[in-house]
Amino acid sequence: MLDIQLRKLLEHGRESGVPDMADVPMPATREIYTALLTATDLPVADVDIDDHRIDGPGGALPLRLYRPRGRSGRRGAALYLHGGGFCVGRPQDYDGLCSQLCLEADCIVVQVDYRLAPEHPFPAAIDDAWAALQWLSQHAESIGADTGRLIVAGDSAGANLAAVMALMARDRGGPALRQQTLVYPVVTAAPGQFDSYRTHGEGYTLTTRLMARFNDAYLGDAQVPADWRAAPLMADTHSGLPPALVQVAGFDPLHDEGLAYAEALASAGTPVSLVTYPGLAHGFISMGGAVTAARLAVSQVASAWREAFAAPPDPTPA
Repeated sequence: MLDIQLRKLLEHGRESGVPDMADVPMPATREIYTALLTATDLPVADVDIDDHRIDGPGGALPLRLYRPRGRSGRRGAALYLHGGGFCVGRPQDYDGLCSQLCLEADCIVVQVDYRLAPEHPFPAAIDDAWAALQWLSQHAESIGADTGRLIVAGDSAGANLAAVMALMARDRGGPALRQQTLVYPVVTAAPGQFDSYRTHGEGYTLTTRLMARFNDAYLGDAQVPADWRAAPLMADTHSGLPPALVQVAGFDPLHDEGLAYAEALASAGTPVSLVTYPGLAHGFISMGGAVTAARLAVSQVASAWREAFAAPPDPTPA
């Protein structure tokens, strides 16, 4: 059964005439996305928020840092990659979520304003995310973080990028990661191949049509590329990866591929915690200010981070 608070949000959106993001120009889609997140995200926590710029593969690359206020000592750091179908979203849209995670997990959170499609199609977002992860690994001490306690995380398209970062870090000899958090991840390059696209592909927050639009914009002419970086479920092996927290929603077209990725990790021997929020829909991690169950999901992420940061380092090579 759909969560009653979420159902009311969806009804309010329909009554207010919010247009389908699949049917409006990309600038309007981005404005609608920002407005939706602003209306439902958690309030911004009392943490320090600073903007930085680093050298990226496409020029100056903006980063947004969240640090606990008035606390000394080095702490773990999480690179959080925002969702939005590779086409929409900004770090500012996630200030509530990331500041709350910073506060609750007592860690530093770094967001990267990666380049968006269609202006910058695949693999621009991956290149930017990798540059941000490299910077975080190399400059952790300068921002009060512990180089040995790093996490990658993200939701939806951002979870795709986080999963890819974990695979790339493994294959390229580091940086070592304590954990990966994947919230309703995109792990294939062919929207619609799972049953949940047919059962939950319309009427909720993410539609099959919108996902297809984002996918076309991101991949361009390469609709189903052989490159696993577009579809981490296609990676040759999912072994040797950091432990994963995978969260999925019951009313989400991405539900089944999230399950498939968790199964691929577990089958390869990678520790994985799979949590289903049966009454929620896609986007719930940014609804903590309006939906109680979504707030619980945020706290679960923070708890998983605290546990990962507190664990002894893995003696095996990355």
